[in-house]
Amino acid sequence: MSAMTPGRAVFLVARREFVGKVRTRSFLVGTLAVVLLMGGMALLQAFLFDSATSDRVGLSGQATVLSAPLKETAKTFGRDVETVDVTDARAAEEQVRAGDLDALVTGAPDALRVVVKEELDEPLRNSIDLIVKQQVLNAQLAEAGLDPAKVADNVARAAVDVVALEPSDDQKGQRLAIGLVIAILLYYSLLVYGTMVAQGVVEEKSSRVVEILLSTLRPWQLLAGKVIGLGLVGLVQLLLIGGIGLTLVTVTDILDVPGVATGALATGVLWYLLGFYLYATVFAAAASLVSRQEELQSVITPISMAVVVAFVVGFNLMIQDASGTAVTVLSLLPPFAPILMPGRMAMGVAPLWQVGLSIVLALGAVVLLTWLGGKVYANAVLRTGARVRLRDVLR
Repeated sequence: MSAMTPGRAVFLVARREFVGKVRTRSFLVGTLAVVLLMGGMALLQAFLFDSATSDRVGLSGQATVLSAPLKETAKTFGRDVETVDVTDARAAEEQVRAGDLDALVTGAPDALRVVVKEELDEPLRNSIDLIVKQQVLNAQLAEAGLDPAKVADNVARAAVDVVALEPSDDQKGQRLAIGLVIAILLYYSLLVYGTMVAQGVVEEKSSRVVEILLSTLRPWQLLAGKVIGLGLVGLVQLLLIGGIGLTLVTVTDILDVPGVATGALATGVLWYLLGFYLYATVFAAAASLVSRQEELQSVITPISMAVVVAFVVGFNLMIQDASGTAVTVLSLLPPFAPILMPGRMAMGVAPLWQVGLSIVLALGAVVLLTWLGGKVYANAVLRTGARVRLRDVLR
């Protein structure tokens, strides 16, 4: 064992941590719970979306001729209308009262009567109003000796020329949603698996297992293996949740931009790796200062708060203005970048130079904190009993 290469030593520790965690009940149940929750939310969103953009309308008497015009007009207002011809208006009113029909339309085309349970949705009201006005206009044009179809064609060709200095992004809302979801996943992964590293360090220290391990391994090898192994566990869970979530929103047509979501997941993996190795070594170093699980919270709280603040502040700033000065500056700084930058990238508001700069700064911070955290860990992990003071291990 003494002839073991450093790489082999790190690999064995990482494999031990990885296999040990992915086989635990908590990992399997936790991952399944998140996937089921996402599946339920995706199905609910799909159902609500379909319900919010479709109407079932009963047509009675002379109004039955308006089936095709109503469907076409409703499409211009972003609604899908299903029409049903009814012969018994009174029975149809009961269907409206029961919710089987959203509306019942009766009467002549130029004098329609609409029956609803409580109120008529604005898009459907506008569609019916437009049809009524068109019918009245056609009748008056015919009385004046004009061809309604020709007049309608002339009116349709008349349009204003709009010049947008900054064209709007029709997919902005979906990009924002993707960015926020990626931020939430990264926040969860960094906090949960960073804390898991700290708990593992204290567990080994309190049980004296670390003393046995360090008889054949160097401290940096044990630390590196632990961080890499648990980091891979978090990566596997992130890929599972993200991949299944991406499949669900694509299949249910909740998103019109699956390519953006796929790219966001890929960049999310990159930033997870940077963020995890940025925070995990610090979590491990802090945990090595104490010998009991009861004392752990006191030393990792400042680190956990940094992750929480990065998420809460960044989340709110991205909702307000993802390209604003405050969120731009924060997304460049290593403590905030792993959560904010992938969200801004998904929204398409992060220029390449900002992405590159944030990656360089994050890599620099990873190197610095790995060196500093490794020094703290090496000097403190074998000290048991009272809490070790930070200044003592940095000497």
